Amino acid sequence: MDWTTLALGAAALVALVVALEFAAPQRMTRFWLALERRRAGLTLKRQTIAGGLEMPYLEGGRGEPLLLVHGFGGDKDNFTRLAGALTRRYRVIVPDLPGFGDATRDPGSSHAVPDQVRRLHEFVTALQMPALHLGGNSMGGFIAAEYAANHPQQVQSLWLLDPAGTAAAHDSPMVRHYLATGETPLLLRRPEDIGATLKAIAVRPPLLPPSVKTVLAQRAVADRELHSRILQQLVHESPTLEDRLPAVATPTLVVWGTEDRILDPGGAEALRLRLPRCRVVLMDGIGHVPMMEAPAATAAHYLRFRAELQAQAS
Repeated sequence: MDWTTLALGAAALVALVVALEFAAPQRMTRFWLALERRRAGLTLKRQTIAGGLEMPYLEGGRGEPLLLVHGFGGDKDNFTRLAGALTRRYRVIVPDLPGFGDATRDPGSSHAVPDQVRRLHEFVTALQMPALHLGGNSMGGFIAAEYAANHPQQVQSLWLLDPAGTAAAHDSPMVRHYLATGETPLLLRRPEDIGATLKAIAVRPPLLPPSVKTVLAQRAVADRELHSRILQQLVHESPTLEDRLPAVATPTLVVWGTEDRILDPGGAEALRLRLPRCRVVLMDGIGHVPMMEAPAATAAHYLRFRAELQAQAS
């Protein structure tokens, strides 16, 4: 086979992929997600908890369990690129919370933080994890911290990435705008708003194929009514963490992007002052989702944190 034939074949393949990106976005999204998960060593699984709620999750690697919880409007694949650096050492587990991703949606249920903590505990119990390391981003960090306060003997360490839940974190222009108007880039009205959402959560938005952007945007628009109610429950019906944090003696790593446009980075200092065993890392030039914007660097901070804990224990 000569080079001309190879070049023509490659060009035809590229043309086919481009055509499918726009003609069959659902199919192409499944392809791209499967490819990323495979690279990260993750497998898609499913777990049903009380009430018949289904929580799909990604799992891969060996070692001590590390459970990661996505943020508002996010899903399990927010951690896929990060997980590739962690599955070599840990058993990484990333579920979709009820109301998000591919999990069950029940508009009649409460999704306030205490309710999501209860569901997460049911998930952990079903997977038979008496001890685990726990992390979360944004809303997921809020849930993870509350979970650690409720189950201190179970959570061996805590990893909070730009977490919600403190007054200092919520004192941001975007949160104040939401409280005044009910509008936020996290609630999409039209699919074409996905670009503004990605710019809001990251200084350098992660590269995503057009099909993935299309599918994420369509899902977000379809979820707008439900997610509007969930956001109201998070803001108005979920007790903030300030009074809970002193009870969390769990070793904690707080990682925060200095350019976070969703939650104020001042939340990092509020956590450091209240958590007895807290280490803070500020990532310069990074936005609200460090695990998506800078997965390798974010993973490296966590690996150093765990190495320090291991050294202290030996």
